[in-house]
Amino acid sequence: MKRDVLIFLAPGRVEVQSEPLPPGKQGQVLVRSICSGISTGTEMLIFRGLAPTDMPVDTVIPELSGPLTYPLKYGYSLVGEVIDAIGEKAQAWIGQQVFAFHPHESHFWTYPHLLHPLPPHVHPDDAIFLANMETAVNFLQDAAPLLGEQALVFGQGVVGLLTSALLARVPLAQIITLDPFPLRRELSLSLGASIALDPKRPQVHQEARAYLQTHAADGLADLAFELSGAPQALQQAIELTGFGGRIIIGSWYGKKSVPLKLGGAFHRNRIHLISSQVSTLAPKLTGRWDKARRLQLAWHWIAELRPSELITDRVPFSDAASAYALLESHPEKHLQIAFQFAPTLHSE
Repeated sequence: MKRDVLIFLAPGRVEVQSEPLPPGKQGQVLVRSICSGISTGTEMLIFRGLAPTDMPVDTVIPELSGPLTYPLKYGYSLVGEVIDAIGEKAQAWIGQQVFAFHPHESHFWTYPHLLHPLPPHVHPDDAIFLANMETAVNFLQDAAPLLGEQALVFGQGVVGLLTSALLARVPLAQIITLDPFPLRRELSLSLGASIALDPKRPQVHQEARAYLQTHAADGLADLAFELSGAPQALQQAIELTGFGGRIIIGSWYGKKSVPLKLGGAFHRNRIHLISSQVSTLAPKLTGRWDKARRLQLAWHWIAELRPSELITDRVPFSDAASAYALLESHPEKHLQIAFQFAPTLHSE
C-alpha cells in the first residue's frame, strides 16, 4: 500500500507524491493523518529557499534531523489517529487521536513516546496549533511580563496572535500590536490587543509613542516582541523600547540579513535583546520546568482559546501546492492553512 507525502523539491516547488508505506517496527504505531498546519514562518522560509543550509532541519524533532537540503520533507503540526500497532503495549494506542511534530504525510509509523494524545474535548483543528501555542508560551516565559507593563508585539501571524492573546491574560497596562495586514490587526484586537497599528505607515512611531505616553512619560515600551520575520522590525522595536527594556526576538530570519543602527540610544538605554527559541527552555527555568510541563500548559491554552478560528483555508492534501501559492501571493488574505487528509491508503 502507498501513502501520500509532501516533498519540497526546490525553492518555490512542492509536490505531493505517492510512496510505499514502510513496514513498522516492534513497539511502533501507525498514524493516519487527519489534518496538519503550514507554518507561515519557518516552513515558508524553506519554501522560498531562505533557510540556511549549513545546519540540520531541526535539532530536537527526530524526523527532521537530516540536512536542510532539497529535496526534503517538512512540517511539524500534524494531528492524526492511531489505526494499527506492533506489540502488546503499543496496542493500547489504537483509536487515540494524537498530535505529532511530524512532516506532512498521510500515514506514518512512529514510536508512542513521540506522540501527544489530544486532551478530552480538544478538536483536531484546534490541536494543530499546539506547536505554535508552545512557542507563544515560551515567549512569555522568556519575557516574564510584569504587572502594569506596556508591551509591543511586532508581527501578528499565528504565533504573534497567540502571543498577544496570552499577554492579554496578564494584567498589563497596554498591548500594542503592529502588522501591515488589516485582517491580522483586526484579529489581534479581537484577542485582546489595546491598539493595532500598521508598521509601514510613515507616522507609526509617533502614533505608538502617543499611546505609550498614557502610561509612561517617555512614550516608550517596557517590553517588545519581534515576531514578524521582517528584519526592519527589530530596529523599530529598539527605537520604541525604553531604558532597561527587554526585546524578545522570536523571528527566525534565515538567510535574511538584519542591519541595525546601534550607535544611538541603544547602549544608553541598556536594552536587553533576548533570543528565544522553543526547542529549548531558558536555563533559569529548568529547575522547575521541562518540555512536558510546558506542553501541558500549551494544551490548557489550546482548550481555553480555541485557535481553530484562525484557520482561513482548509485545503485537500492532494492540492497542497496551491496552499503555498496562496500564502506566497496573498499573505494578507490567508493566515493559517490546514491540510485535510483522505482517510485511507491507496494501491496506486
